Amino acid sequence: MSGRALVCTQLGGPEDLELAEVATPNPGPGEVLVGVSHVGLNFHDTLIIAGTHVVKPEPPFSPGSEYAGTVLAVGAEVTSVRPGDRVAGNEEYGCARDAVLVRADRVTVLPGHVTDRQAAAILVAYSTAYHALVQRAGLRAGETLAVLGAAGGVGSAAVDVGNLLGARVIAGAATPERAESARRYGAHETFSYGGADAKTAIKELTGGAGADVVFDPVGGAVAEAAVRAVAWGGRYLVIGFASGGIPRVGLNIPLVKGSSVVGVFWGEFVRRDRALHERNLGQIFDWAAAGRLRHQIHDVLPLDQGPRALRELADGRVRGKLLLRAGGPAE
Repeated sequence: MSGRALVCTQLGGPEDLELAEVATPNPGPGEVLVGVSHVGLNFHDTLIIAGTHVVKPEPPFSPGSEYAGTVLAVGAEVTSVRPGDRVAGNEEYGCARDAVLVRADRVTVLPGHVTDRQAAAILVAYSTAYHALVQRAGLRAGETLAVLGAAGGVGSAAVDVGNLLGARVIAGAATPERAESARRYGAHETFSYGGADAKTAIKELTGGAGADVVFDPVGGAVAEAAVRAVAWGGRYLVIGFASGGIPRVGLNIPLVKGSSVVGVFWGEFVRRDRALHERNLGQIFDWAAAGRLRHQIHDVLPLDQGPRALRELADGRVRGKLLLRAGGPAE
């Protein structure tokens, strides 16, 4: 038995990826074989295939860190799922293929009210945003949340989750058009930091007080400005570095503001506290069932269009979530 896989045979750009026919493995003890219907793509996939991410697999490997689909087979000792169950999960990479072999303790059985497409669109972005805002920042209703990169996958999820948690959400993006698009996720105010000082914009929108929480998946120069716009006692969340630059921030800034710089390593959190992660997902899926999530799917492309999809991500042309449709059973 075989299936298709999007394969990185050499580190480089999206155009270097190949669609290949690969053997479908049989699950061993504690493993599950999932027929993948949808793959969720994230910006960090472009970094992994370039060899610039903290996770550095050796080629050949597949990109794609989140998936949804149907269990095809289970290995010995697996009792948590069975063939035919609809599931979703995340790995560091390796999911952009028709069938993926994963550990049984890393899959989540989907409730009937959440489709594969929804699950692949919200799993990583919304779980990251929820963990960051709830467990790491302790965001409270009535506080002000400033989200950078608010038109992207995880940024738009943070806007949505922040709004659901009762915060006043200020959404920033690289252009006025991208920033304004964040209103559909519940942003109360927007600003553009393309060529402008993020500190000035956030300060003006908060009456000079600054933001209680800053959610930053961008990094680079905008981070160096925005960290200065954190309010007294505020929290600055380090999510990632989509700009490619790791900022250099003087520790005198959090000292004089009584503020905190808080790292958010969602993948490691999931590994260390699976039970809490599952509770987080339960809340997110409940919101989805109630129609309260405003997640936007930018596009759903076939697996063989993976290079094009990742190029759009790398070039910053994606608003919301970009999915690939693989060959597994559809929901």
